[in-house]
Amino acid sequence: MSDHLFAPGFKTSPWWWEAAEPPRRDAALPDRAAVVVVGGGYAGLSAALTLRRLGREVVVLDAERIGWGASSRNGGMVSGGLKVAGSGLERAHGVERGKAIAQAAAASLPFIEETIARERIDCDYIRCGRFAAAWSPGHYRAMAAKAAMLAELTGLPTSMLPRERQREALGSDHYHGGMLAAATGSLHPGKYARGLAAAAERAGARLVDGVRVQKIREETGGFRIATDKGEIRADAVLVTTNGYSLDARGTASPWLARRLVPLNSYIIATEELGEATIERLFPGRRMISDSKRVLNYFRPSPDGKRILWGGRASFRAATAEATAAALHGYMTACFPELAKVRITHAWTGNVAFTFDSLPHIGVQDGIHYAAGCQGSGVAMATWLGHNVAMKLAGAANDRFALDGLPFPTRPFYAGNPAWVLPLIGGWYRLRDRIDRMAA
Repeated sequence: MSDHLFAPGFKTSPWWWEAAEPPRRDAALPDRAAVVVVGGGYAGLSAALTLRRLGREVVVLDAERIGWGASSRNGGMVSGGLKVAGSGLERAHGVERGKAIAQAAAASLPFIEETIARERIDCDYIRCGRFAAAWSPGHYRAMAAKAAMLAELTGLPTSMLPRERQREALGSDHYHGGMLAAATGSLHPGKYARGLAAAAERAGARLVDGVRVQKIREETGGFRIATDKGEIRADAVLVTTNGYSLDARGTASPWLARRLVPLNSYIIATEELGEATIERLFPGRRMISDSKRVLNYFRPSPDGKRILWGGRASFRAATAEATAAALHGYMTACFPELAKVRITHAWTGNVAFTFDSLPHIGVQDGIHYAAGCQGSGVAMATWLGHNVAMKLAGAANDRFALDGLPFPTRPFYAGNPAWVLPLIGGWYRLRDRIDRMAA
């Protein structure tokens, strides 16, 4: 990429870290805990908070810093389970169970809003709504067919915006209209991760970073957890590693890793653009995502000064710096006036998909797990963590619809999709081009 795209002082760390970089903790690894949570992201922290409210002693371990992974790297879009609701649930699970799964996913939005309010987490949260931009007329028709269902499911309005009115929601003619969905918010993910961690600590959870879990072994009366800093015993274990579940230096749950497809997502932040530009490009300050298979998602920053643009810039292992030009190209295809705007930050992080396109909680070999947020984990991971904690503590009154679903894998798959992702990505890009040409 030519140097003129990088602003002076360009960084390959998340822009979010300018205000809320995950802090380092020097807590020592204890010898024993009632519950050990492996993974210090939203799901693990939410679970720890709930377990402490229920009177359980909790230690949270993370191989990096607490909140270092996707929880402080994502786009800060707070979806109310809209992706789950559109994943062919009735066809796969039947009408009744499919509806229950969709309702359980939709409950993630009010839950995270309640959590933010109850714990007084200062994270720039706003229920701003989303504009889902249609890549083709066919995509627009597909959105229109499910708009009423999404409104009923979330209890918040949806409406279709045809192409001739698209600039009411997006200052661009790049798409073919789209759907306005009120059941979406925005926040500063770094501040939310830090605030959720602080809430868990206030409740009495012990957070220990820089500890990589290498193996978990069940023994009489509990579990023995081997780490690169020694061993810890626990009565119960919860694994919430999601997109970081597979690592050559030690994997807490190989069984879980075989059921997750980790994928890099990439984001850039522009230099400051001015309030007038942001208002013109993002009327209403909504979150934006498009309907491509190789999707883009983008938004104004919480302070309204710059654009954050994310997407699947590469299906191969690539650095954030190397993929920044591709993301800049996607952005300027949508907003040609930004062709000379430079990039101040570019970064990447792992998200985790499942083979059935659903999030999951459950128990395998005595170990609890929560994972598979399909790239929309801000609200969902928080919600999964709470529900798996309720299950672990025996405090759930009703069965959670995402609990104990069949959790598929594929023959010979061990958790590393690197060899096949470029093929899948190429196929998806071809399908996107065909859809666009047909328009």
